[in-house]
Amino acid sequence: MRLAESPTMDSDRGFAETVHPMRRDLLTAALRLTGSPDDAQDLVQETVLRAWRHWSSFDPGSNVRGWLHTILRNAFISGYRRRRREREILEIVRHEPAAEPAVESYGPTHAPIAVSNEVRCALDTLSPDFRTVVALVDLQGRSYQDAARIVGCPVGTVMSRLHRARHALSRRLRTYAQNEGYLAAA
Repeated sequence: MRLAESPTMDSDRGFAETVHPMRRDLLTAALRLTGSPDDAQDLVQETVLRAWRHWSSFDPGSNVRGWLHTILRNAFISGYRRRRREREILEIVRHEPAAEPAVESYGPTHAPIAVSNEVRCALDTLSPDFRTVVALVDLQGRSYQDAARIVGCPVGTVMSRLHRARHALSRRLRTYAQNEGYLAAA
């Protein structure tokens, strides 16, 4: 099996000129697959990253649209399988009794993290993908690279999910933060 080589600086322009015009088409297809604009953006980002990594294996003159859509479809299927495994693990964890009601184990590894009931409820409203990266990076103190390796996605996707998760948590916990004195009342 031949490993894909990293694209060279000479191929930067060719990659950008070839792939960039296809992004809207990829986003439309990703939106049909995921049903969510945020997930579609993540899927397109993953697709472009995979295309970049394997650009040296692309045969110029062949069907770039078909090649990119194949990468998109395969990335979606891989993500679907990963999320299914995560749901199965979450179901197992949910049926196990908790040691203490105020302590939750967020994320795929490490010891339970103590959080208040309000924070736990806010975390539970996040999608599993967002909740996992918050648990890994913010609660467990892991690096973006470590979180990306554990979750099985690019670092940029971890950063994107973390940004959106933090924004959602900030909205949900604003009143709680004001009542607890972490944030000045508006």
